[in-house]
Amino acid sequence: MTELIQLSLQQMRRGLLAGDFSSQELTRAYLERVERLEPHLNAFITLAPELALRQARAADERLAEIRRQGGEAPPLLGVPIAIKDVLAVRDLPCTAGSRILETFVPPYNATAVERVLEAGAVVLGKTNTDEFAMGSSTENSAYEVTRNPWNLERVPGGSSGGSAAAVAARMAPLALGTDTGGSVRQPAAFCGVTGLKPTYGRVSRFGLFAYASSLDTVGALARSAEEVAGIYNALHGHDRRDATSLKHPREEVVLKNEDLRGLRVGIVAEHFQHDLQPEVARALQVAVQQLETLGAKVLDVQLPHTRYAVPVYYIIAPAEASANLARYDGVRYGPRQPAETLPAVYARTRGKLFGREVKRRIMLGTFALSAGYQEAYYGKAQKVRRLIQQDFVRAFEKVDLIAAPVTPTTAFPIGAHRGDPLSMYLEDIFTLPANLAGLPAIAFPVGVDDQNLPVGMQLIAPALHEDRLLQAAHSYQQATSWHQRTPDPELL
Repeated sequence: MTELIQLSLQQMRRGLLAGDFSSQELTRAYLERVERLEPHLNAFITLAPELALRQARAADERLAEIRRQGGEAPPLLGVPIAIKDVLAVRDLPCTAGSRILETFVPPYNATAVERVLEAGAVVLGKTNTDEFAMGSSTENSAYEVTRNPWNLERVPGGSSGGSAAAVAARMAPLALGTDTGGSVRQPAAFCGVTGLKPTYGRVSRFGLFAYASSLDTVGALARSAEEVAGIYNALHGHDRRDATSLKHPREEVVLKNEDLRGLRVGIVAEHFQHDLQPEVARALQVAVQQLETLGAKVLDVQLPHTRYAVPVYYIIAPAEASANLARYDGVRYGPRQPAETLPAVYARTRGKLFGREVKRRIMLGTFALSAGYQEAYYGKAQKVRRLIQQDFVRAFEKVDLIAAPVTPTTAFPIGAHRGDPLSMYLEDIFTLPANLAGLPAIAFPVGVDDQNLPVGMQLIAPALHEDRLLQAAHSYQQATSWHQRTPDPELL
């Protein structure tokens, strides 16, 4: 059983097709791992062993039929996956990390979930998240803090911290997350795994509990770029149920074992002159040199308006959140706190059942949209957002990809930013620009610091060029072994 959780997606697929082991055996191996480690990590909000084993039995029957009669197996057939608890899974609780939804059980699947199920995946359960995906550490969850498997006193990042921790600790081989301002890439970097944020609109948002509708993106986490590509191939494509879904042809990503000759990689000098943790700066420099060794040409580019990304994001995202979360009022959705008047029902329900960070962002967003301030704040932020998008357009006339840090530091201690939300917001300084511009980006491990905590780097591509991102990361991982490292078993 222990050997099964060490297999890559490709090895699992080959073993399942050959009948070397069953999906039920594979699923039980992961469920046993979850049972042993979950008390230490708190990576899951909801576990679904009965559902997982039922899906695994169905996968085994399908695999047996394929072995008897031939035919092509779906790409994820029989492979376990974890789902971030902001995506609806039919008949499983979906809390969005909030007490206001603790009793909600959706009667439908999110499109992203539907597509991994169609690809044959087996759902292990729902992973922990900052409440309504608002946070960078998974400390804002109403269901306790998730811990980083590399150091149990450190955060796993957020808001997809539960998904990243589960993959890093080998509690799940694959996981879905969401990225509004870096919430797939930052936890991927903190936990030493690979995380992809696709182009905005490339993966359907139907069934995703909205935080900021013009920024939310469903992404994928796994150990390597090759495995992430397997999830992405199942996920992307137009969905008529999502008005923001792009009508762009599906293009399966096929990765090759090749170098990076001919690839132009842009570097923003200001990023590397930023107040980076020294070990982060050194690991990034070595990673860029490795890209050059593989044949890439490194060029300087300028993104002058990205220095405004933090204030722009923290006006636009809270403004959209204040509108999206208005429905949770004790009348239309969620539980109700009784009171004598309707305004009192609203105030008591929202005041008691929303967490501090959610209430903070609702207040910020409501202020930014209020009469007399909307143009001064929200309108101006949208104009600067357009300037950030134009910076990327100009940069990509010169280069094919842009390499950048993911975060200024490695995983910080639990509670380090408690009481100082601004310092927490600054953790997203390098990830926010890609969201504001709607661009795809990938994060992957490139080193460790002096505490043996992972260091990540991100690559950003022009819209709809996930193939370019995944190929570059895959080529890097073929030449290095950082993505193969695992946390110290004694910590778990």
